[in-house]
Amino acid sequence: MLTYSSLSDFELTDLLRKDDASAFTVIYNRYFDVLYVHAYNRLQDKDEAQDVIHELFAHIWNKRRDFFIKTNLSAYLATAVRNKILDVISHQEVESKYVSSLQGFLDEGDCITDHRVRERQLVELIDKGIADLPPKMREVFELSRRHQLSHKQIAEQLNLSEQTVRKQVNNALKILRVKLGLMLFIGL
Repeated sequence: MLTYSSLSDFELTDLLRKDDASAFTVIYNRYFDVLYVHAYNRLQDKDEAQDVIHELFAHIWNKRRDFFIKTNLSAYLATAVRNKILDVISHQEVESKYVSSLQGFLDEGDCITDHRVRERQLVELIDKGIADLPPKMREVFELSRRHQLSHKQIAEQLNLSEQTVRKQVNNALKILRVKLGLMLFIGL
C-alpha cells in the first residue's frame, strides 16, 4: 500500500499528472498553512488570503496533466502565491481608483446639479421681481436689459427723455436689489 505522506514533492507531482486526487490532497495539506500565512501577512484579510490559496490549488488541479515544475514544488508555489497576491493588490488599487473617480464624479455632478437648480430658482426670482415692477418701469427695464437697447434708443422708441429712461432703469434696479436681497435672505 502506498503512503502518500512519505512521498517526495517530485513523486507527488508525477502522480498528480496522472489524475491522482490523493497526491493532490497531500500537496494541498503539505503547503496550505505556509502559503496561507504568507498570503495573510501581505493582504491582511483572512478571506482574501484563503481565496488566493484556493485559486492557486484549483488552477493546479485544472492544469494537472500539464503540471511540470522546473525547480522544486515549494519554490513554485511560493512564486505562484506571490504573483496572485500582486494581482489582488493591483486589482484593489484599480478598484480604489475607480471608486475615488466615481465619487469625484458624483460629488461634482451633485454640485453642478445644485448650481443649475439654484440658477433656475434665481432666474425665476428675477423674473417675478421684474413682473412686479410698475408697467412703464418694467417696459423700460426690459428694453434695457433683455433687448440691450441704449437709453437713447429706449427714449426714442417710448417717446421719453433719456433722463427719464435712466431714472426708470436705476429705480428698477434699486427695487429688484431690495426684493431679491430679501427673497434670497429668507430663502424664497
